[in-house]
Amino acid sequence: MKQVEIRRRPVPATAAWPEAFHPLLARVYAARGLVPEDLARQRLADLVAPGSLGGLARACKLLAQAIEANARICVVGDFDCDGATGTAVAVRGLRLLGARNVGYRVPNRAREGYGLSAALVDSLTAADSADVVRPDLILTVDNGIASHAGVAAARERGMRVVVTDHHLPGASLPAADAIVNPNVEGDAFPSKALAGVGVVFYLLLALRGYLRERGWFAPGEKCGQGRPLLDSRDQEDRRNTEPDLASLLDLVALGTVADLVPLDANNRILVAAGLRRIRAGQCAAGITALYRAAKRDPARAIAADLGYALGPRINAAGRLEDMRLGIECLLCDDAARADGLAAQLSAINAQRQELQSAMVEQGEAMVAEFLARHREDELPFGIVLHEPNWHPGVVGLVASKLKERLHRPVVACAPAEDGALELRGSARSIAGFHLRDALAEIDARCPGLIVRFGGHAMAAGLTLAAEGLARFAVEFDAVARQRIDAQALERFAWSDGELAAAEFTPAAAQALRYAGPWGQGFAEPLFDNVFAVESWRAVGERHLKLKLRLDERADTYDAILFDALDCMPPPARVRALFQLDLNDWNGRESLQLLLKQIEPA
Repeated sequence: MKQVEIRRRPVPATAAWPEAFHPLLARVYAARGLVPEDLARQRLADLVAPGSLGGLARACKLLAQAIEANARICVVGDFDCDGATGTAVAVRGLRLLGARNVGYRVPNRAREGYGLSAALVDSLTAADSADVVRPDLILTVDNGIASHAGVAAARERGMRVVVTDHHLPGASLPAADAIVNPNVEGDAFPSKALAGVGVVFYLLLALRGYLRERGWFAPGEKCGQGRPLLDSRDQEDRRNTEPDLASLLDLVALGTVADLVPLDANNRILVAAGLRRIRAGQCAAGITALYRAAKRDPARAIAADLGYALGPRINAAGRLEDMRLGIECLLCDDAARADGLAAQLSAINAQRQELQSAMVEQGEAMVAEFLARHREDELPFGIVLHEPNWHPGVVGLVASKLKERLHRPVVACAPAEDGALELRGSARSIAGFHLRDALAEIDARCPGLIVRFGGHAMAAGLTLAAEGLARFAVEFDAVARQRIDAQALERFAWSDGELAAAEFTPAAAQALRYAGPWGQGFAEPLFDNVFAVESWRAVGERHLKLKLRLDERADTYDAILFDALDCMPPPARVRALFQLDLNDWNGRESLQLLLKQIEPA
């Protein structure tokens, strides 16, 4: 494959930054479109207010009525980290607001499929279900916007349904009692990038305000206009202390980062606040336990911990086992039990890593076999891969890895279950190719080819009949060729430019570390310099450790290149794309360059 082209971000002329502000940070922020005034708008008070988010008034009324009546509320989540954290936030938040009869369910991937399905509703109402009490109200989190059959089945059985979701809706909406989703057409909420956990957090904020206005909270709180929820004779016994919902922000941060939604200004406020709570030790016992299991220090928490250490452990439960393990870890308040659950999640994640590695190697072999017989420019614009022995819970990771390496949309498919006649596919995309729209076009062009689908611009899921795989591969490539300009397939990486020798310091690395939160849409700074390679050695089968030196300096820098594919000797001089990092070894911090790419200089 061709080398990734390094492109330098333009740095616009901006207003003067404060003199005490780190000049490297000023350059990095300016390249991402920030100005000094933006740094003054990063408090929780600067969050977009809930008022413009559609559906909140109706949803709050239904939930308040359910809380007042001590009705049974069932939170229906999803089997990824966004769904798990969203479920935990909903359960914890509703209990904080006074709900005393709240449970949750996550669908069984094989038996009930995704989200609020008719099969899941059947299981909630089954007479022989020992672990479920028929709910009066269902609250979906991170799903539901495409659950037409599930919503209809629940309402036919007399249940109220409140849908909270962030996925893009189809041509019509389910007939729920209330829908809260910033991506519903015409919704005025300006921050469209909320994750599922962010949407339900906003619902809880609005619900707290609704309850406050109606005198739900303890004496001393001001009651607003309107009839109180409770009879006066009941109020003294049942009023609650108004909760600080900021206590949920560690979970909101985890789900937001793990779901790879763009970190726009609003999401950065949410994530930064959650990270502050983690660093201060004001987080859920399960979060602390996951940090211990990952051998990371919560006092030094950054967004990368959530994306690369905690998120994968939660996700592993949904991919290979039962997401209830992940949710229970996040709901747990007992440190010893949380440690046990985190250890289980780590063990499952280790299995996931082995499985993923084998599956990615198989996918790479398929691509290599194609390229052995064809020119690289004959590679499909949209790639569809399938192996009968792949695990359906891991195909999304395979698609993501191969998308990064091939820089084109990838769909990875596996049997829905052993012996199944259906395939589960997970798709990942590149900038400029909207996956959900592409799948909708295929569905319109070839009715019945896709059994069901949903998702976003950059990630989507689908179900296919196994016999339709070959045709789907042709159609996916055809749509990709229609929608993708050939230039968009050129592989490149953004750099924040060259570092001066004086900027290679632990202080600069420390400043960059906590300057984010970095993530999707607000990329962690990368730099590029030319170095002399003083020494190198292979670590394991796919990693390189190097000592690099700038031409004008005598001292060397430790550097590591993970996943190097081949561990061939590097050239004597390299141009390296790297992240300035701190390596913490036995309590001592030293400068380290995390290499993303090296090429001959």
